Amino acid sequence: MNRRLFIQAGALGSLALVAPFLIASRAQSAGAAGTKRQGIVIQVSDNDPAKWNLALNNAKNLQDDVGAANVDIEIVAYGPGIGMLKLESPTGSRIADAGKAGIKVTACENTMRGQKLTKDDMLTGISYVPAGVTEIMKKQHEGWAYLRP
Repeated sequence: MNRRLFIQAGALGSLALVAPFLIASRAQSAGAAGTKRQGIVIQVSDNDPAKWNLALNNAKNLQDDVGAANVDIEIVAYGPGIGMLKLESPTGSRIADAGKAGIKVTACENTMRGQKLTKDDMLTGISYVPAGVTEIMKKQHEGWAYLRP
């Protein structure tokens, strides 16, 4: 019993020491109303319109819930997921609408090279990063939330 209390006390003490740093590292710029702007990076690595629609629905619902002005959203596509960013994509119109709503949709250039795709093969209005996985890692390091639908 004493050992359990000792372990619990140590865990709570560690949390008390670390919590202020975790909270401070997540804080981003404050908005006009004093609310903290949040960020979320959404990974899509499946060539599946249903997964893409789910990711797009998640992004829109998040904007509706917390307000588009209070959240930065980036959808990062790599691997097989890059297929839904091609010109003939069945989700192309929804991706364009997401861009108009301030949702950043990003393609991995490593995947594009591997699939012999150029920017001319891709939807207009999307962004590009050298490596999709690295982009996700950087965003998480900056304190962004991560979602993989």
